[in-house]
Amino acid sequence: MGETPDAERVDLAQDASNIAVTRALDEVPEERAAKRLKTNASAQPENGEATETQVPGEGLHDAPAKEPEARPDNHGNDPRDRRAGLAPIKKEYLIDLSGAKGEPDAMDDDEAEGRGANGGEQQRRDDRDSGGKGKKDKRKDKKKGQNIERTFGKFEDALPLCNSRAFTPEFSPRECRYGDRCKMCHDLRKYLAEGRRDDVETFSGKCPAFEQYGWCPSGWKCRFLKSHMEEIEREDGRKELVLIDRPAEGTEKDGERKENGDPNAKEGQDDSDERRVGIVNIVPLAAKINLNRKRVDFTKADEYIQWMNRESVNNNEYHHRRKDEGEANLEDLRALFVDPPFKPSEKRRLYFGPETPTLAPLTTQGNLPFRRLCVELGCQLTYSEMAIGMNLVQGNKSDWTLMKAHESEASPPTIAPGKSFVFDDYDHNRDLRFGAQISGNQPWIVTKAADVLNRYCPNLRLIDLNCGCPIDMVFKSGGGSALLESPGKMERMLRGMNALSGEIPITAKIRTGVKSSRPVATQLLGRLAFGAREHRERLGAPGCAAVTLHGRSREQRYTKKADWGYIGECAALIKTYNDEKDALTDTAAEPDASTLPNSKDGRMYFLGNGDCYSHVEYQEHVTNARVDSVMIGRGALIKPWLYEEIEKGQYLDKSSSERLTYIEKFVRYGLEAWGSDELGIGFTRRFLLEWLSFTYRYVPVGLLEYLPPNLNDRPPAYKGRDELETLMASSNYQDWIKITEMFLGPVHPGFRFQPKHKSNAYEAEG
Repeated sequence: MGETPDAERVDLAQDASNIAVTRALDEVPEERAAKRLKTNASAQPENGEATETQVPGEGLHDAPAKEPEARPDNHGNDPRDRRAGLAPIKKEYLIDLSGAKGEPDAMDDDEAEGRGANGGEQQRRDDRDSGGKGKKDKRKDKKKGQNIERTFGKFEDALPLCNSRAFTPEFSPRECRYGDRCKMCHDLRKYLAEGRRDDVETFSGKCPAFEQYGWCPSGWKCRFLKSHMEEIEREDGRKELVLIDRPAEGTEKDGERKENGDPNAKEGQDDSDERRVGIVNIVPLAAKINLNRKRVDFTKADEYIQWMNRESVNNNEYHHRRKDEGEANLEDLRALFVDPPFKPSEKRRLYFGPETPTLAPLTTQGNLPFRRLCVELGCQLTYSEMAIGMNLVQGNKSDWTLMKAHESEASPPTIAPGKSFVFDDYDHNRDLRFGAQISGNQPWIVTKAADVLNRYCPNLRLIDLNCGCPIDMVFKSGGGSALLESPGKMERMLRGMNALSGEIPITAKIRTGVKSSRPVATQLLGRLAFGAREHRERLGAPGCAAVTLHGRSREQRYTKKADWGYIGECAALIKTYNDEKDALTDTAAEPDASTLPNSKDGRMYFLGNGDCYSHVEYQEHVTNARVDSVMIGRGALIKPWLYEEIEKGQYLDKSSSERLTYIEKFVRYGLEAWGSDELGIGFTRRFLLEWLSFTYRYVPVGLLEYLPPNLNDRPPAYKGRDELETLMASSNYQDWIKITEMFLGPVHPGFRFQPKHKSNAYEAEG
């Protein structure tokens, strides 16, 4: 973080920069800029030029640039004419496109924290959970910029190699469990000659996983195979192909991993996806099969669910009888109360503070390699992509895969001793960075999901209940933001999760409400802190350790700015609730201590979320809105070094070569996580392209006239300080493809990339 990259990475970035410069000669900057996002005419200055302000040191992008002049105050007031939605780029970098035709592309940021109404992988999960395709909204299909059903083609070997041959020497294969019925290739030399594409030449032809760990989990399928294979002549004169297994210093040999019970041990593993090094929360295949076949014992969860159902019936009866009968006649109803079968376990202590900026749960974009990069750049707390609770209970492999985390996320967050408000019995060594987020529409689903997460994922900081997902299929099924209008159900869900999650704390993420005109967060917070008034005395608090409020309604999606004024009001309410908790200590209404969040004095943390794009905004939110910390989503996607800026308290003008180094790290981490075979390279390319669809929106600090930058500003056509910077600012998906080819080689003939806009589609030639 802030350190100079080693020589090898600098050379690689420089080589990639030279490649980009060479390719860019075929297309002048003005032509590439014409393909970029153009702002509406109403948002452009009349003369097409931005106000020019000279800044000392401008143009020296390889050296630390001096910060441009910041705005006079913290409220957006600036004497210059800063037009809404238009990034203030210096005049010398602007390109005149007065004769260019075209209309602006609409940005659809539902990609960041949940797919759009009709789009993508999350939609397919929802369709599967609901038993089939939902009804299509033809009006939304016609709207420009909406996410559509996207496919990425097939990227696999022409002649698949059987897993029984994938990791063994040529003459010592394992027995294929399918025998003669197996349709895959069992001839290793035939596979190498005909079944796969040539090795990738990037990274000097060296496999990143092998260089890091001394062995490659992709075996013979690796596209960097030449770097870890050799041909040995045996005593009988035959030549045998073997894989090199040379564990790096500090890593266990394979036999030692097996002896220690490590599921990553190579032999006996048919599923190479479970063999990654440095990954935690790997759930055994047998456990998923048992869940799928309903062989897991949920006796304890069922007992608590039955109790919650009975209590719900009593509460409903209370509400109906209260309308017709006096309070005294309800004593017999109170007498029906039965203690829960068991109380929640003591929870692990949490801490959220100004020095713990958090990465939001990001659907698709919040994958393991990206989270790993953010942690390396200073992110202190991360969340998994949203997993469907029912899929976890049913052992669905794709949702359990979301629970995997890198070992760096299993380390404690960084805090500032002496400055952090940490309670006396907080054990920092037991704290973690990685939490899971789940969604569900029924209390029994999320209760059982919390149960299995507690059993199979030992490296979870917390389990977060998604109460803000805006996509239609989740909302219409009663989950996500629909829970905002069902506070009773939300409370039962949190109680059930808290009871079965063991020592893992439970949190919730909410929006301001469903409708912009009807915010409900202020009413919900009291219920999350103490429980409903009518049964607070009997049941105590639901046990919500922290709440994150996204400052938009479901109706707004990402079309309006986050309302930090409202977030500040809610933060003030949290403070009064915590003070109220102290006032209840001598009354009969005092919550049971075992039901309270296991934070200082049982108080609830409060985080804000929305439109944070600079360290200035981060500190403003912590200071003015009085939140404990800020959760960052799109801002981290566009510039993941935002966490580094927050830590250092200054803007960082990253050069194009340094930004390319971050892309290189993402590729390395992707190949380690998904494999260096054809499939793993395809996944790495796909998720890199998804990430590049956000990073191109970054405008370097050295090109701006004044600060801070605005997340929702769109730049007019401009050129960078070098050809690589111009290339990285392109909104043309074909330029994104060029960037991926710098590290991953030519695109697979079957690979398809369909960006978020219907008019922007790519198909590889061949």
